[in-house]
Amino acid sequence: MSITSFLDPKNDFVFRQIFGTEKNKDILIHFLNDILEYKGAEKITEVTFLKPIQDPDIAVYRQSIVDVLCQDNIGTQFIVEMQVSNHKGFEKRAQFYAAKAYSMQILKEDNDHKKLAVYAKLKGVIFLAIADFTMFPEKKDWKSTHRLLDAKTYEHDLKDFHFVFLELTKFGKTSIKELINIQEKWAYFFKNAHKSSLLDMNNLIGKDIIMQRAFEAIDQASWTEEELRTYEHIIKAKLDNLAVEQQKLEDAEAKGKIEGKIECKIEIARKMLADNLPLETISKYSGLSIDEVIEIKTQKI
Repeated sequence: MSITSFLDPKNDFVFRQIFGTEKNKDILIHFLNDILEYKGAEKITEVTFLKPIQDPDIAVYRQSIVDVLCQDNIGTQFIVEMQVSNHKGFEKRAQFYAAKAYSMQILKEDNDHKKLAVYAKLKGVIFLAIADFTMFPEKKDWKSTHRLLDAKTYEHDLKDFHFVFLELTKFGKTSIKELINIQEKWAYFFKNAHKSSLLDMNNLIGKDIIMQRAFEAIDQASWTEEELRTYEHIIKAKLDNLAVEQQKLEDAEAKGKIEGKIECKIEIARKMLADNLPLETISKYSGLSIDEVIEIKTQKI
């Protein structure tokens, strides 16, 4: 496997191929147990994929807002989401979709709210998001866990909602030798797998078979022709959208609208940053300097 054979796991289609398919279900189970720190009897042993939650307003940008929706053998539902663009209100959206998955457990034929037994059927929902941007600037840790607690005693009485956010921008370790646990291995995988050499891959994997399976899942050699065509189609669509934005930029320049021109440049840069394109490429297509692109990346603009 060459350095160029690994696809970026942050790409939404690639992400779903790794964590949202039957053939790689063992990777998803391992990942959930690792990040949620489940041990012993609480470990997830089986999951069933459910139909992803759709939202017509957001479907313009993505086929579904939820990358992976599944439930384990006791009925707990898991929403696993890869988010590369910093959409305003993402944390509210996370709560909305967790609540939606929770309420959807009640079937129409059970929807008699006078029967308290209906509510007893409800199982917990865990929302796990990998965010390639900073969600909570005031927090230092790259992983944060959120639960409903009693404001006075901090007792965990309301157990059905659980949110975990992994902020990749806060994960600063750049050497495999620095990694101290499996959670950090996963963070490194998301940030650097597509740039890794065969030696890097072997060092990161160690004795972890599932981590090896994750690398195999992003190796183009393991993809079918149909999967690669779909991937290429998605990339082409994104480039086509960039071409549209570029045309807007040229139109703004032709009309001498300086303010509009700058806004278009920034918008192009943001979209290309969301796709993890090199800074030099973004600078070339947006017309901004590399320093300006870095400013946008760090949310200074």
